[in-house]
Amino acid sequence: MSERGSRRTLIGTVVSNKMDKTVVVRVERLVQDQRYKKYIRRYSRFMAHDESNECTEGDQVQIIEHRPLSKRKRWKVQETLEKATTV
Repeated sequence: MSERGSRRTLIGTVVSNKMDKTVVVRVERLVQDQRYKKYIRRYSRFMAHDESNECTEGDQVQIIEHRPLSKRKRWKVQETLEKATTV
């Protein structure tokens, strides 16, 4: 365990990289319906800091919790797991 405590990490897909040094990452989670017990996909969008501007739309990235960098940005791109396929 690090001295700062444990930070949450999430895996998601980059849906926007139009901002400078910032990407929007969509994280998917499965939630079970109370009555019918079927699984439903729920999505959350996080603004994440991308220092080197290397992420492109469609990339699979891992983001880690970070100190507040701006009004809505509290996550940082830790690594790119899979690059988007270009056609």
